[in-house]
Amino acid sequence: MTARGPASSATRRRAAAAQRGRATLVAGADAVGRATAGARVLPGFLIAGGQRCGTTSLYQALRQQPTLFRPTWRKGVHYFDMAYAERDLRWYRAHFPLARQLDRAARRYHDRALAFESSPYYLFHPRALDRIATDLPGVRLLVLVRDPVERAYSAHAHAFGRGFETEPFARALDLEVSRLDGEVERLVEDAAYESLAHRHQAYRSRGEYAAQLARAGDLLGRERIHVVDSHRFFAEPEAVFDEVLTFLGVRTRVATRFERHNARPRLPLDPGLARDLRSHFAPHDAALEDWLGRPPTWLTSTW
Repeated sequence: MTARGPASSATRRRAAAAQRGRATLVAGADAVGRATAGARVLPGFLIAGGQRCGTTSLYQALRQQPTLFRPTWRKGVHYFDMAYAERDLRWYRAHFPLARQLDRAARRYHDRALAFESSPYYLFHPRALDRIATDLPGVRLLVLVRDPVERAYSAHAHAFGRGFETEPFARALDLEVSRLDGEVERLVEDAAYESLAHRHQAYRSRGEYAAQLARAGDLLGRERIHVVDSHRFFAEPEAVFDEVLTFLGVRTRVATRFERHNARPRLPLDPGLARDLRSHFAPHDAALEDWLGRPPTWLTSTW
């Protein structure tokens, strides 16, 4: 133990120094962004959800495209869910590239150039979608869906690993209704309110995709929403990604690496609990066929 102490301490110091360095760079980029916000663009599309459904993997594939531009230093800005009460649209715009960068790419590739971000809480937050509809008229949404049983179990492992959950999965499911009681109303009434339970512990609720998509369709129009079955994306990435680019109106195609991100190891799910969850999600899954144009893969295949 004595021999390992100095090495561990040095590793922690290096990690802390790297975090400080990144924080300094981000702060500098934010300052530049604020000063030049008027020359920057707003996003043309958003990855709006769902959580633990492969949004990071899709984001990483999209950022490899020469006419698609991510925010500076951040995957997601979380303006419409977490920052709306204290910030304004100029603050949001400051996170995106300069208009001249997109104009240059559009001329070079004779294609449309778009900025985007990925904030998977947008789909589920009770106010985010109407804010998006108001502030970003014409924006398009990409939504990924995954076997909701797997998603719930993965979300629990993710929350537990990050310190947002202390209960085992079965107990957390039992607590979900009481934890969420009144939280939607509080989020709607108070723009500054943040709910740990709603954001991190809604294991069943966030997997009820069809209801969230129906609301998004009412607010933005179904034609502006493209739903991706994440199991199919990982099994057939080139074909599914081509469909995404077509939806976005982007013609340019380049060689793209497709990788899985943020997977967490976990124990097998109790079969009885899995059956209960599948029964709960059955009507919600059936309603997804209308959005996907086919039954969800987890109802027809073993992945």
